[in-house]
Amino acid sequence: MSSLAVVGTVYQAPTAEALEVLPDVVVSVDAVGSITSVVPAGSPEGDVAVASAAQVHRLSPSQRLLPGLVDLHIHAPQWPQLGTGLDLPLERWLFEYTFPLEARYADLGFAREVWAHMVPTLLAHGTTTAVYFATVHEPATSALAEQCVRSGQRAFVGRVAMDLDVPDWYCDASAAEGVAASRRSVDDIRALGSPLVQPIITPRFVPACSDELLRGLGQLAAETGALVQTHCSESVWEHGAVLERYGHSDTTALSTMGLLREGTVLAHGNHLGSDDLPLIRAAGAGVAHCPLSNTYFANGVFPTRRVLDAGVRVGLGTDIAGGAEPGLLHQCALAIDVSRSVADIDAVTAFHLGTVGGAGVLGLPVGVLAPGFQFDAIVVDTAGSALRAWDGIDDHARVFEKIVRLARPVDVVDVWVAGTRVAGTRQ
Repeated sequence: MSSLAVVGTVYQAPTAEALEVLPDVVVSVDAVGSITSVVPAGSPEGDVAVASAAQVHRLSPSQRLLPGLVDLHIHAPQWPQLGTGLDLPLERWLFEYTFPLEARYADLGFAREVWAHMVPTLLAHGTTTAVYFATVHEPATSALAEQCVRSGQRAFVGRVAMDLDVPDWYCDASAAEGVAASRRSVDDIRALGSPLVQPIITPRFVPACSDELLRGLGQLAAETGALVQTHCSESVWEHGAVLERYGHSDTTALSTMGLLREGTVLAHGNHLGSDDLPLIRAAGAGVAHCPLSNTYFANGVFPTRRVLDAGVRVGLGTDIAGGAEPGLLHQCALAIDVSRSVADIDAVTAFHLGTVGGAGVLGLPVGVLAPGFQFDAIVVDTAGSALRAWDGIDDHARVFEKIVRLARPVDVVDVWVAGTRVAGTRQ
């Protein structure tokens, strides 16, 4: 017997080229959150699927079922500064605003208060999978993972490692201690035993890490099999600092340190060169495109179409709080807008990046509502607010584009992760 059957119309983007519309189908989900079938409602198979489900949820005519959103890049401790302090270039923003805030997470009570507000809020925006930079503090990092488990969010949580050219009141005491603390954090998060929440090794970025720390974290990734995340060729300052230090790009530096691996999340990538893309593709790594924060800090526009055409995996990230908007659907819309400066992408491509793209970077069976995938999904209601669908005017393609550009948390009536409803405005 399936544990859940959801009946309604599905919008999704399995490829970057075309919207897939599945009108009036039954999506059946088993007890462990896997989709077992997607069949037409009213068909013999559909009737059996509904009759055998322990719980049946029928969408109204104005509601649409979509895959849950995968946010590849979130700075969790920056949540309290969301929407503020974006008046400085990156190198000053970090030292004057961000590092002092992140240092406060030595207070575990403060950390827990922030996490308890942030994770449910992101779920309400439809973020079913989140990839988090935490802080250098092990207890605060573990507390974030624990909050993700409690809230039912699929997540990768990383203790930030850094030991070079950062404040001595907010850094690892040495490279050896940074590696040791990251190893303990990996073990602590895995000890939670959650199938949804995993550790991720997190050197902040190359300019903040010594060669010894980078190599040690690369070895730790090889030993533990944990994924890796870091910043890569983000701004003129950061990209230039790595070129000055090594004579080559972030991508090459990370590769030589053992950090460019299958599933490595490279945040931003605005200044990736033509020599970097084959390295990233061959490693099985991917880029977290953060269109809003790039507007503030990148000194450039991420060439989405060129990177995709090179066969590199690309997903989307909010980059909270460098990106002052927590919703990934809004990042889809912004990705469309900023692409106009280089080579256009459309709503389908943007949504593909925010679902299938991010899932592909992480190697997760989510992003598509099809048999064998996990049921991470959202329901958006088009009956109210600015995204109303107008009879005789809006076809499926137009309704989908309105959802991508206009949907807000008030319109997200259901959020499921692995078949369990974890958020939404429906009472």
